[in-house]
Amino acid sequence: MKTHPNIRASADELRRRAKHRLREQPANGARIETKADTQRLIQELQIHQIELELQNEELKQAKAEVDAGLEKYTDLYDFAPVGYFSLDEQGLILDMNFTGASLLGVGRSRLTTRRFQLFVAPPSRPAFNAFLGKIFAGHEKQVCEASLLKAGRAVFWADLQAMSAVTISGARKWCRVAVIDVAARKKAEEAERRIELLAATNLRLETDNVRRRAGETALKKSEQRAHQLLEQSQQMQEKLRQLSRQILMVQERQRKEISRELHDKISQLLVGINVHLGIFTKAAAINPQGIQRAIAPLRRLVEESLQTVHRFARELRPAMLDDLGLIPALRAYIDDFPKLKGRRIQFAAFVGVEAMDNDKRTMLYRIVQEALVNVAKHAQASVVKVLILKAKGGVCLEIADNGKAFDVSRLVSGQWGQRLGLIGMRERVEMVGGQFSVVSTPGTGTTIRAEVPFGTNTISLGALQRHKM
Repeated sequence: MKTHPNIRASADELRRRAKHRLREQPANGARIETKADTQRLIQELQIHQIELELQNEELKQAKAEVDAGLEKYTDLYDFAPVGYFSLDEQGLILDMNFTGASLLGVGRSRLTTRRFQLFVAPPSRPAFNAFLGKIFAGHEKQVCEASLLKAGRAVFWADLQAMSAVTISGARKWCRVAVIDVAARKKAEEAERRIELLAATNLRLETDNVRRRAGETALKKSEQRAHQLLEQSQQMQEKLRQLSRQILMVQERQRKEISRELHDKISQLLVGINVHLGIFTKAAAINPQGIQRAIAPLRRLVEESLQTVHRFARELRPAMLDDLGLIPALRAYIDDFPKLKGRRIQFAAFVGVEAMDNDKRTMLYRIVQEALVNVAKHAQASVVKVLILKAKGGVCLEIADNGKAFDVSRLVSGQWGQRLGLIGMRERVEMVGGQFSVVSTPGTGTTIRAEVPFGTNTISLGALQRHKM
């Protein structure tokens, strides 16, 4: 039989040590054989005895070390913080440590040969059986979480980790299962989930609070806006009441002026005509040949009466505007407008304006009429231009003078309460969907501009006809 090199080296070392010890022992007084072979035999026996003694000492020392290591590792195994169970393929408990028995609440002697499945809660048994099958189906580490029963009553969650093993002879398969109590971890996870749920709930509440505060802020702004609109509406109503009163006053003044004109002029003319008719009657009776001379003053009075009636009718509503159009009506009005020394009125019109409807043409006529009256009363201008020009999608009316300027901002400040001319112009333009503006610059004069769209009555091209006066 071939001897292992390490074993042979150990035997040689034992022989060397045995020879060394034999030399150190004193002679025991034994009888010395004379023959050399007898002495060598005795010496060999003594050396072999010493070898046996040394081997025995080493075996005792090795056994002591093995016992100490076994005791140490037994303590480590039994009192490990993790429960260890040795299970066979059916789940029978072959061995376990004290920690494992403590986890299940049953003594070690009562656990041996019992099935581990008895300590698995019914809901977790299918998962445990699958876990056990995977262990013995391969050599990889398997992990499983299961709910275990402690002493058959209390339930706790455990983390199971295992790997298959075999006995030295290879006759029986078994596995070592490490059981870790994760109840504290589960409680921590549950607490964490509750904290996360609480945090999410708090976040939703905070979001709701933010939305509520935003809603309250929006509601307050809406209330403030409503109050502002209410105040503006009240102010506008008050302005409308003032405008209504002023319009009524203006209408009353106009009626008074018309009444005065009718009484002072038309009535006087009619009285004059009546007197002249009486004179004419007497003259005709006395001197029939003087009829021609007597009727001349009467004709003049009748003509003056007709002119006065025509002027009143034109100011109220010119018939020429309806019969001939806007341009002839404006030209006739400008021709009859009172002339002052050194003042010229220039007029130019875009003939396409006649394509507008009657309301818009009337509005343009009234603006020119009102503007020229204002220029005559306040501007002290030497040149006035009245232009009706083609604009994009409509026409643009401009009345410009080189007279005195005024503060346009006062129109919206309520300080011109008694002057409705410009306010009335703006209202007329905006009623037909147009835009009205006034620019007044000291040293340059005032320009009134009204842009009015054609609406549905759009035309493609018009000519510009000028008439200077």
